Amino acid sequence: MDVDLVRWLTTDTGRALIARADALTEEGRAPLAVQTELRRDADAAHVAAALTQSGLRRRAVAKFGDDAAQMLFTTDALEQATRTTVARHRAARLEAFGTTTLVDLGCGIGGDLIAAARVGITAAGVDLDPVRVEIARANLHALGLPGAVAVADATSVDTVPFDVAFVDPARRTSSGRTFRTDAWTPPWPFVLELLARDACAKVAPGIPRDLVPDGVEAEWISEAGEVKEAALWAGRLATTRRRATVIPATGPGRADAAGLATLTDEDDPGADDVGVRPIGAFLYEPDGAVIRAGLVTAVAAGVDGALIDPQIAYVTSDAAFTTPFARGYRVVEEVPYREKQLKAALRERGIGRLTIKKRGVDVVPEQLRPRLALRGDAEATLVLTRAAGKGTALLVEPLAVTPGG
Repeated sequence: MDVDLVRWLTTDTGRALIARADALTEEGRAPLAVQTELRRDADAAHVAAALTQSGLRRRAVAKFGDDAAQMLFTTDALEQATRTTVARHRAARLEAFGTTTLVDLGCGIGGDLIAAARVGITAAGVDLDPVRVEIARANLHALGLPGAVAVADATSVDTVPFDVAFVDPARRTSSGRTFRTDAWTPPWPFVLELLARDACAKVAPGIPRDLVPDGVEAEWISEAGEVKEAALWAGRLATTRRRATVIPATGPGRADAAGLATLTDEDDPGADDVGVRPIGAFLYEPDGAVIRAGLVTAVAAGVDGALIDPQIAYVTSDAAFTTPFARGYRVVEEVPYREKQLKAALRERGIGRLTIKKRGVDVVPEQLRPRLALRGDAEATLVLTRAAGKGTALLVEPLAVTPGG
């Protein structure tokens, strides 16, 4: 993909060829047959580009919803782009802070620019990659949104004229994804300098909490139970130290603002107040964003419970709660932890289908399941974990989740 090819894809001829590729694929034709048919009216390079976009658009629906059908992508850029639900949440926070102008340093294909424009923020984006810049420009135009994009080095941009500076450092090198902050582009020292003003930085969800500067809010965001990213909020945008934001599953590329829930360190009484207790009638598995944010004890307080072990992110309670911050289970019974005895207990109960969840123990469910030689018609969920430092096995039943809960 080069800039000229991106521009060709935005022409009437280019859009028509992509639409034709979509139609033939939806008819169920084999890829080679689709390619052969398209080659009757277009050259090989254009056909290859149209087929690539057709495939990427189908993949992009999970991130961008209905918008995907009008957008352009590259494989790497799609993988790295902010999903619409998360970008909309971030844009809503910026709007709530009264942001009117934003500069996006590392705009990629424009996911965050799109979300900002939709809430009325005047946004400009820069990126080192000319192809991504051209795609971002095309995506804004295709969706009927304003915004300026340019090829530039983020570290050379004057951010002073903008209310907020947003940076999304590239976390890939020639050898693949990197977790080293000194290998990011722009590098971590630049991000730290930017966080001295009103700014937001999108970072990997695995960022250590002790790497977050004083006075900066770290927000971990999950969607449908999967942690998607972390964001660092600085200056007047920082409202707390740690935050976990949970976006419910509402369909591809859509976010339900009414169902979004957030938990902060101000909700956390701390481990000393929550304490550790034996497993009660119910077990709660905190959302990944909650765990990353170090707010498991806040969940424990919210369900009138306690930890089952000081080092394990499971919470127990004698009461049933519906909470967006954890998956709840009714504890059916404790079964033997040792494999031989566990196998016998499962056979005795006629359990032939088993979901295995584990935390804090050296067990690989995919390897354990065949060794258990399950037989029977019953279905169960098994939790393998540590409680008070001891290996523990529990048969549990998921609690029903109420709409929006």
